[in-house]
Amino acid sequence: MSQKAIITDLNRCVGCLGCTVACKVVNGVPVGQYWVRTLRVGPVPKVEGGQFPDVDMYFLPMQCQHCANPKCVEVCPTGASKKMEDGTVQIDKEACIGCQACVSACPYGVRYLNDELNVVEKCTLCTQLTEKGELPACVAQCGARARFYGDLDEGIDSFEGPWRPEHAGTYDEQQAVRVKIRDAIEDFQDDEMFHLADEGNAPQNIYILRNHYGDRRDREWRS
Repeated sequence: MSQKAIITDLNRCVGCLGCTVACKVVNGVPVGQYWVRTLRVGPVPKVEGGQFPDVDMYFLPMQCQHCANPKCVEVCPTGASKKMEDGTVQIDKEACIGCQACVSACPYGVRYLNDELNVVEKCTLCTQLTEKGELPACVAQCGARARFYGDLDEGIDSFEGPWRPEHAGTYDEQQAVRVKIRDAIEDFQDDEMFHLADEGNAPQNIYILRNHYGDRRDREWRS
């Protein structure tokens, strides 16, 4: 089995929208629509009654979570939404009738109707790239080096990110250099990783958050 996914270090994410722009360019996402949205969480007081500058916030990239039990697949009347062998959730555009049942069923609001094609679209984890051994565009173009791609069934240590900023060479040479997540982020602990809220769909993308919000992170984002 396989479960491809993305791990994002929210302590590194600076909200630059590089992932959003890269995704739109590579996948031809229409103007006004997004496969990756970057949400701002906060600012909120660090302590009860605190005021600026004693506030805290972080950015959270939101996209398809490639759920283990995707609600979008359950409600699709034509079988256009499918859970694939690599763990990703994909849409067969030939079978999609644009009914948007999956759009309503998605807990994260990450699907939309392409009005021109009358089909629903969303993040594909850039299978056109990963099948050739490349990284998803949002991972490869993350300027903060906050995103990593791998297979959950192979363990956290399988996740890799793009070249280190100090690496010299051409763009293609830089993209060919990978760094393992535990080498790139040496200080994170497994209990600092979390999924988005689980509505019975078992989201698979993972986020890392350290020293932000205390137990408020659990109430807002963890299942």
